Amino acid sequence: MNNTLRAFATAAAVAGSALLSQGAMAAETIKVGILHSLSGTMAISETTLKDVMLMLIDEQNKKGGLLGKKLEPVVVDPASNWPLFAEKARELISKQKVAAVFGCWTSVSRKSVLPVFEELNGLLFYPVQYEGEESQRNVFYTGAAPNQQAIPAVDYLMKEESVKRWVLAGTDYVYPRTTNKILEAYLKSKGVKAEDIMINYTPFGHADWQTIVASIKKFGSAGKKTAVVSTINGDANVPFYKELGNQGIKATDIPVVAFSVGEEELAGVDTKPLVGHLAAWNYFMSVDKPVNKEFIKKWHAFIKNPKRVTNDPMEAHFIGFNMWIEAVKKAGTTDPNAVIESIVGVSVPNLSGGYSTMMPNHHITKPVLIGEVKADGQFNTVWETPGLVVGDEWSDYLPGSKDLIADWRAPMSCGNFNAATGKCGGKGKGS
Repeated sequence: MNNTLRAFATAAAVAGSALLSQGAMAAETIKVGILHSLSGTMAISETTLKDVMLMLIDEQNKKGGLLGKKLEPVVVDPASNWPLFAEKARELISKQKVAAVFGCWTSVSRKSVLPVFEELNGLLFYPVQYEGEESQRNVFYTGAAPNQQAIPAVDYLMKEESVKRWVLAGTDYVYPRTTNKILEAYLKSKGVKAEDIMINYTPFGHADWQTIVASIKKFGSAGKKTAVVSTINGDANVPFYKELGNQGIKATDIPVVAFSVGEEELAGVDTKPLVGHLAAWNYFMSVDKPVNKEFIKKWHAFIKNPKRVTNDPMEAHFIGFNMWIEAVKKAGTTDPNAVIESIVGVSVPNLSGGYSTMMPNHHITKPVLIGEVKADGQFNTVWETPGLVVGDEWSDYLPGSKDLIADWRAPMSCGNFNAATGKCGGKGKGS
């Protein structure tokens, strides 16, 4: 063999060996997809969820990984662009071969990716409160359903604040519209008249709140106690709360209870005019439990910033990630079908000092907390459920939903089984 051929053969052997070692390295890791907006209008809320996932993966790797392998995070940025969520989800499952995906915030982004997860049989852990009316085989809903947030919040305002008039203010997309449809039906079932309900929607990123806040103020001046139930999402919350302060609307006059404003969103707002306004979540950073203090300590060490806050969707990822870990261990594999089968009934610690369980409808058990905004941007818990609440995927207050249940265990394996007719709504699909 001449020198040229020998050099070529050696180079080919080295290249082949490098490819083999790369393939072996890939086989030695379990990839975990992180699908959160790191730019655009939802980055204010979603970036911290990417960060907490990196922390959880790092912590698990320090414990020895999973099934004898290290976990490898694969981060993508769908940039608050709803169709791009589907494209990035397909990339994560098909090209990156991730074992599970943790991601989405808005319901429109979740709806965008559902067909991809169903087609490719991927696993999505969705960490944010949502409107319900869905149960999909490939999705695990670790955020609150309406009966774990919206309904208890309205009950609190009725009983504790004697609210008689209601402003349902939301961002114009599926979560606020469906949630408000449920709340409107619920309020009317409690005897609230149509003229005592005002509904308003604004686009993502809405900035000019002067006219809308003025109309809320006028609506609240009719002599009946009025409250705002807010499903405003993303960075539109900053000018909304600022305008409330500008127009002198105090919590004692017209309290606002928010479903999408937590510690992370308040970090960018002057909270002094907001003291006493409310939020309904399943977790607050201020929860005084050893497990939560330990989580916050690890978070600050990981993020290298003692001022960074924690919030409810972060806890949902904490719960969902640990549920996935336990389900994989139980199944002995990351195969999606095996994990779907093994995860129902898995219980893991939440950050409120209890345990949350994955139910057959792919929703979890959670406590419900109502908190008042404090001057430091934290929440003082003023009310909580005495125990855990099971997430209700189909609302009892909508005619087309009240007879539906979901159970993904065999033999039912259905997301919309009609208890009145005894039939599944079609191919086990949930929405």
